[in-house]
Amino acid sequence: MKTDNVAYTPFSGWIDPPGDVRPALGADVTCEVAVVGGGLAGMSTALRLAERGRDVVLLDAEFCGHGSASRNAGQVAGAPGGDMQLLGLLYPKRFPRVVRVAENAAHHVEGLIERLDIDCDYEATGNVLTAVSRGQMGRVRRVARLLEKAGAKVELGTSEELGIPRGFLGGLRESVGGLMNPGKFSLGIRRAVLASGARVFEQTRVTDVRQNGDQVVVRTPGGEVRAQQVVLATNAYGGELAIAPKRLSAPIWVTEVETEPIDPARLAALGWTSRSGVVTQHNVMENYRLTSRDTIVFGVRRLQRARAHPLPPRQPDEAVVADLARAFERRFPALADVAAARAWGGWVAITSSWLPVAGKVGDNVFYSAACVGHGLAQAPYVGSLIADLIVDGEQHEDLRSIWAQKPKFPPPLMMGPLGLRTVWAVDRFNDLINGSGGNARRGTA
Repeated sequence: MKTDNVAYTPFSGWIDPPGDVRPALGADVTCEVAVVGGGLAGMSTALRLAERGRDVVLLDAEFCGHGSASRNAGQVAGAPGGDMQLLGLLYPKRFPRVVRVAENAAHHVEGLIERLDIDCDYEATGNVLTAVSRGQMGRVRRVARLLEKAGAKVELGTSEELGIPRGFLGGLRESVGGLMNPGKFSLGIRRAVLASGARVFEQTRVTDVRQNGDQVVVRTPGGEVRAQQVVLATNAYGGELAIAPKRLSAPIWVTEVETEPIDPARLAALGWTSRSGVVTQHNVMENYRLTSRDTIVFGVRRLQRARAHPLPPRQPDEAVVADLARAFERRFPALADVAAARAWGGWVAITSSWLPVAGKVGDNVFYSAACVGHGLAQAPYVGSLIADLIVDGEQHEDLRSIWAQKPKFPPPLMMGPLGLRTVWAVDRFNDLINGSGGNARRGTA
């Protein structure tokens, strides 16, 4: 795959930035609830609160949807993220509830798309946890048993049976979820928030959040927001605020790449009849998906950890893009001559438990870290559940399933630079010994 003319963008490759960015906060204001962070979690929280009659202020350092909300691969997952075998081992009683949260989150997003009439190219295709080696296929079968035991409906099969590219051995399809253009989705949620009663201040970086009696003071360069309650929807950026729980999550940079447009006949020859997104069973996944513009978006494979806060603006590393391109060529040898057209990336949050988390600091500051690579569905769902908790005073059972009783978290394992390089090296070694460094069925794609 050629990478000579890749356009490296500091924003998303799915959309252009909005042309109606709202002015920054320029004076002191008061409200019932202040939401810090305008990603999918923050926008969904503010929207739900406004719809339920609360006086809400939403603040974002850039503009709503600037972060990973619009930068991910657009795969709406119906299953938990992370290593599901490990999650099932560590949390045997909790795991079925987490599976239910993931499925309900995907359905929630589908409901938002319909209710808000968001044109985001959504396709209810499900996603396939796929194998590139016999070892990974064994892992797929174990995960299938685990999910079925937890009550999930999955479909196990060969690549032909699942309608995925013949370069993969097979896998299991999640029956819930699908594909979308996440940039269009985030813009759709943003339009709904701007049209609601919420007061939105973009270009407004929050510098401090402090509890002051029965109020919370949110400080920005242009003024203060005094609120009865605050929701921290800062995802990977949470470590920039002293009030956020320490070690809530590790900020990780992930990269996505998009090919140039591909002749539809060549795409059809891949056997990708289901159009389902595919995710390999490496320790750090590779994801591949078709788009409505006759391209393939692919990414991750290598994670990069931030060294300090505040998180720096950045664009994809050329070496990482080249590594992803080599993987693409191995999975799709028939498309080896296709060029990579653009690359982008974003900061995501990985929790120490590899599970979504929500909780409170004191009596009036709520927080969540609902991503772990599956935030496209889970972040807006958890944000809406937190909004309902604020209004009703009662927790939905799905929110109870991920609720942290105390805001104390251990350091995430293997999330340092050395650990991440080691995980990448282990994946590549396994590819080599399993014969999947090349295409799993070379010459059949």
